[in-house]
Amino acid sequence: MLRPLTEQEFSRNLLRFSPPELSPEAIGRLSIHYEELRRWADTVALIGPGAVEELFERHYVESLVALPWLPAPASSPARLVDLGSGAGFPGWILAAVRPDLDVTLVEARERKWAFLATAARRARLSCRCLNARVSEHLSPEIPDRIQTVTVRALRLDARTWSALLPRMLPGAQVLIWSGEVVEAPPAPWIAGRTMTLSGSRRYLREFLLPTLPTTPL
Repeated sequence: MLRPLTEQEFSRNLLRFSPPELSPEAIGRLSIHYEELRRWADTVALIGPGAVEELFERHYVESLVALPWLPAPASSPARLVDLGSGAGFPGWILAAVRPDLDVTLVEARERKWAFLATAARRARLSCRCLNARVSEHLSPEIPDRIQTVTVRALRLDARTWSALLPRMLPGAQVLIWSGEVVEAPPAPWIAGRTMTLSGSRRYLREFLLPTLPTTPL
């Protein structure tokens, strides 16, 4: 069971694991997520019993380590889609810390979707929370011109990856949190960077969509 934490107590727990530097506003939004996670715990299975002890290290901080790999702030917001958002790791967390991003959280289970939407509303996040399945028959509400896709604890088959391709920008990235074995997106995706996470058998992996060749004049 998650115990109540003030924003200051939440911040101290988070800082124990040396996350990337965060603004006070970002920490405040993450603290709201934690409080909603605690409040919903009795009615929705958002995290497993074993995850409570490692919540900060394995869930919050492992979501935040992707920050250096995200598109830099720009005049036109980069579009990020988090597939199978669950309890909000990593998509909700990244939206809280990078409010300049155009974020869509996609979750099929209605009660988890309701949690995400409620937490986003309380934290005044501008991200969209979409109640939809991730399959080869993509919801028309999933946006196009996507620059980043994030995936954690969700396996996508080749047909689903193919369905996503027309909605991705050239040079787009997929970030996958996984164990030692990962089902990589099929061609034309190519492997990019790999980061070892706090556990020796957990990784953050990047896959890139090649940019389209230019047509000679």
